[in-house]
Amino acid sequence: MKKILVTGGLGFIGSHTVVELQNAGFEVVIIDDLSNTTLKVLDSITEITGKKPDFYQIDLRIKNDVKNFFDTNKVDGIIHFAAFKAVGESMQKPLDYYENNLSALVYLLQEMRDRKIDHFIFSSSCTVYGQADELPITEKAPVKKAESVYGNTKQIGEEIIEDASKAHGINAIALRYFNPIGAHESIKIGELPLGVPQNLIPFVTQTAAGIRKELSVFGDDYPTPDGTAVRDYIHVVDLAKAHIAALQRLINKKNKKSFEFFNVGTGTGSSVLEVIKAFEKASGKPLNYKIVGRREGDITAAYADTTIANKELNWKTEKTLDEALASAWQWQLKQ
Repeated sequence: MKKILVTGGLGFIGSHTVVELQNAGFEVVIIDDLSNTTLKVLDSITEITGKKPDFYQIDLRIKNDVKNFFDTNKVDGIIHFAAFKAVGESMQKPLDYYENNLSALVYLLQEMRDRKIDHFIFSSSCTVYGQADELPITEKAPVKKAESVYGNTKQIGEEIIEDASKAHGINAIALRYFNPIGAHESIKIGELPLGVPQNLIPFVTQTAAGIRKELSVFGDDYPTPDGTAVRDYIHVVDLAKAHIAALQRLINKKNKKSFEFFNVGTGTGSSVLEVIKAFEKASGKPLNYKIVGRREGDITAAYADTTIANKELNWKTEKTLDEALASAWQWQLKQ
């Protein structure tokens, strides 16, 4: 049984991926610093799968702690989620984002190099494309100057991985996610932001639940059909399964290059107002929202062309936007 390290494994996407890894027969060890999650998630994962993953509370910015972990744990691959991830916050705290998102990555890759560990899956983002010239976005779309510090950390991260991959023979895949939403069907894990949510869906569900007074819609003057920004919202369980597919590709040596990247989305774009309407339908709750100015770092529209991921990873999304929103609402009601 292969043992996989999942960094940020108690976060939103990480926790769902841990569940899918365990379901697929992998042994899992989690590193998380608990900066944006709680230990309760570990118990919830265990309730779902019946297997408690090993857990280490480590801040990956502390190089010595990273080394000590690898001194005592042998792993067969790494899925690296741990990162700060809010576009708006990254513009206000650029140095924190560069330190956290890049130094941790370098320290992990150095351990892989020194210990001859292979198989690295990187949590990347469609933000690397900036505002793409053509939609839907294919893997051939150029990586543009990042619109946000967060996006830049993902671009630089991919460059670091590609260089390390060539120099040290580490096989790696970057998954460029679009917008993950929803919750596991058990409603035992979901998106649990500490403090004010930075992402649309938890803000929507918290507003519907009365925790937030109203939802701010950032801009209605974009060149889109209804003036609001368009994104590709993918159910988090579908996204989690893409990580298993990518890992299997590396383990089975099906990769065509030492560093590959794939777009992981549904292929359908939905505007903020369309999501609000779909949520109102899925939940039966009217949503109190107001239009405010655009947010720095946001782009007009991004949705994926998933043809290559579908073919090469033998993976495709199965869940709908309505299912994702309904599960997000069920998750909110449990909080």
